[in-house]
Amino acid sequence: MTHALLRGRTALTVATALLLAACASAPARLGSPTLRDDVPLAGLQAPTRAGWPETQWWRQYGDPQLDDLMDRAMRQSPDLALAQSRVQNAEQSARLAAAQLGLTVNGSAQVARQRLSDHGLIPSQFLGFSWYNQADLGVQLQYDFDWWGKKRATVEAALDQAHAAEAQRSAAALAIEYAVADTYFGWQADQARLQLADRQLATQQQFSDIADLRVKQGVDLPDEAQKARAELAGVREMRVALDGSARIRRAALASLLGIAPAQLPALQVRPLPSVDRGVPADVGLDLIARRPDIAASRWQVEAALKKTDAARAEFFPDISISALAGLSSIDLGKLLTPGSRVFALTPALHLPIFSAGSLQANYGLSKAGLDAAVAQYNGTVLSAAREVATQALSAEQIAGRRREQQVQLDADRQLLASAQARARQGVRDGRESLLAQSRLLQQRDAATQLQAQALSTDLTLIKALGGGYRAPAATTLPSSPIATDGAADHERH
Repeated sequence: MTHALLRGRTALTVATALLLAACASAPARLGSPTLRDDVPLAGLQAPTRAGWPETQWWRQYGDPQLDDLMDRAMRQSPDLALAQSRVQNAEQSARLAAAQLGLTVNGSAQVARQRLSDHGLIPSQFLGFSWYNQADLGVQLQYDFDWWGKKRATVEAALDQAHAAEAQRSAAALAIEYAVADTYFGWQADQARLQLADRQLATQQQFSDIADLRVKQGVDLPDEAQKARAELAGVREMRVALDGSARIRRAALASLLGIAPAQLPALQVRPLPSVDRGVPADVGLDLIARRPDIAASRWQVEAALKKTDAARAEFFPDISISALAGLSSIDLGKLLTPGSRVFALTPALHLPIFSAGSLQANYGLSKAGLDAAVAQYNGTVLSAAREVATQALSAEQIAGRRREQQVQLDADRQLLASAQARARQGVRDGRESLLAQSRLLQQRDAATQLQAQALSTDLTLIKALGGGYRAPAATTLPSSPIATDGAADHERH
């Protein structure tokens, strides 16, 4: 009895020593990485706008055709369907990880008929039979004690990945909305320029006809008629290019909607809307919660941090307990009798003693993943700052160009009026007024191009501001355990 007790104590001592040795080799838990909570935009010289973009920001342009195209794109776009499938995949992965927690109960029932070998360990002639039935009926229970938080960290990482996938879906939706609006207004700009090109074509045709007449009458040299024909051909070439651009934009719209170009609804020509340039006053502080790609990157950091916790927990022992209760009998008639009862209780301890560096390598891999997620987050924040600043300054530059171009447009209107007045008085022939009208049409075309650029820049700025996205209150990350150095960043910038 004494020897048995000593052997038991020795075994317990050895197990305790091994457990302590395994725990001692585990790395220290990582602290939360430092992430910034503002965007470096301080000092940006750009006008401010009232409020942030709304969720359906395109409705501010008051265009029913654009509203219909957006509705179709959100229902039919293959890119958005792909992003939604990724969200569903991430959610199912989280459910799978959660299903592995807690108690597992499995039931089993089987009946087998087997023949014994005549030359086995116990020959059948000693038993008195060669064939027998084996019936088993039971319930198995297993429970893993997640004392070190490995499974919990795995579930939390999967949930964070699901949050990241949802934010990425919002980013994909925003990209589609922007592409639809930019392509649609580009088509409207092409139509406006086509109308001006038709008027320019008619004006240049008149100028060419006059040049041919003057050459026939011997007033001008043939070179003047050739110059007029060359300018007429240039206008025709521009019109062909604009018509081709409009066709390409229609095909692009159909592709964004996931339909054939012939299925695209007829589009009516509408004037280009005005733009409200500028950025919100609190853009530097609030952009992190407004950009879906930043939110997705931050959830990726959360998931990577949880994965390091799960990898660290691999260094500690796994403790589980399993139980079996059932019935087993070689006589089917006696299967349900008390004598056929079978019970088992099995505590288990799995202790990593020698892993050939696999645990350290797995932990190092998780740390590298965390570093990559942090670097991607910081890169996303800086990219967001660059996009906002670039588009805001571009909008200001285009606004300045439009002001100066308006001066040229007004001057050309006055020149046309003066030329037409002289033509009515018979002081000059029609060439002067046609030339002035051609210059005015060119200025109007330039004004249309600048307005289209201003509108495209405004759309890009709306996309850079997150396009109405807002991180849900229940999943905002500032309340997460990740630390931030927003105060220090604000001082530096």
